[in-house]
Amino acid sequence: MPLAVYILGLSVFALGTSEFMLSGILPPLAEDMNVSIPRAGLLISAFAIGMVVGAPLLAAATQRLPRKTTLIALISVFGLGQVAGALAPNYSVLFASRVVSALACAGFWAVGSAVAIAMVPFNARAKAMAVMIGGLSVANVLGVPAGAFLGEHLGWRSAFWAVAVASAIALVGVVTRIPRIPLPEKLPRLKGELVIYRDRQVLLSIVVTALAAGGVFCAFSYLAPLLTDVSGLDAGWVSPVLGLFGIGALIGTYIGGRVADARLFGVLLSGITASTVFLVGLALFAGSPAVTIVLTFLLGVSAFYTAPALNARMFNVSGAAPTLGAATTTAAFNLGNTSGPWLGGAVIDADFGYASPAWAGAAMTLVGLGAVGLALRLSRTPAAAGSRVVARGETGAETGVETASAHQTNAADRA
Repeated sequence: MPLAVYILGLSVFALGTSEFMLSGILPPLAEDMNVSIPRAGLLISAFAIGMVVGAPLLAAATQRLPRKTTLIALISVFGLGQVAGALAPNYSVLFASRVVSALACAGFWAVGSAVAIAMVPFNARAKAMAVMIGGLSVANVLGVPAGAFLGEHLGWRSAFWAVAVASAIALVGVVTRIPRIPLPEKLPRLKGELVIYRDRQVLLSIVVTALAAGGVFCAFSYLAPLLTDVSGLDAGWVSPVLGLFGIGALIGTYIGGRVADARLFGVLLSGITASTVFLVGLALFAGSPAVTIVLTFLLGVSAFYTAPALNARMFNVSGAAPTLGAATTTAAFNLGNTSGPWLGGAVIDADFGYASPAWAGAAMTLVGLGAVGLALRLSRTPAAAGSRVVARGETGAETGVETASAHQTNAADRA
């Protein structure tokens, strides 16, 4: 695995910490900003909305720009967004800073994922994505609990300052370690890459990714009040339990990255099924502190176990449109990260209690499981083994028809 892939993974640590740390600092943030916890939870959705919009938008806007220069610019804007959040005088400014940070984060994910995929052979795509997703896992192990700890002892703004420092370190790594990747002789055409959206498997991949992510983060976004108000734990437990979720995520990413290249559908089916079971268990046994802690860990394992497969699947079905494929995956994950916290806040506002987001999340993952089954069925039809219309992106070739066997989709998707 090229060193540059690990540098990208380290950069994702800063991005992931910012994206997920609000789950550990919602109560003090809501109190300081004089808003309800569900409204504070919309800051998580705001970040996700920025990711949804920013991923395809910035992928299109930057596809003719040098990759390294683009990554440098995006991580710089992201860091400045953290500074703006730390200094925000009111909720509206903080909301805007989250959207701006998310736009930069989305662009970095899209471009960085395409760079990582371009540097490895086809049968190592899931492993390369596991390294990048590993940055998110480490963020959940270290960054998010650290943010919760800082929020409890030094105020929630200190968590934003810490991410700003991490972003500056990531910037140094990108500048010094990411190689300059030359643009292809024939630059990609966005109109050509958009052809991938004619493929039902691409659309199904978006649906599966959004529902799998949304179901988990519907519950995870409100984990802090669940632990304190339902499980009866002291606020000091929030940080360690978030760290336990992150340890589970790290374990899940490692296992999923090892297995997904050979058994992609098997990983998707088993991982999403496990997440559904754990969410139902969390809803049923939220009043038991010990069970809640164990289920939080297991939910981290199952959620991130599926993540490398979800990323690799999109690259497989999007053919030779790697940048747009990466942007689409990022947008799909954050469609889930938008709808999940929103749905969780909605059921809390409806007075169903802090355990209700786990029920809502389980409903989302159950529908996602059905979508995986449909995708698997379609992949086994004669049409799936034939030609698929795809856009040729960074290879510089013209738009046309490429057979599925040409990019080994069937082998990679073997269940």
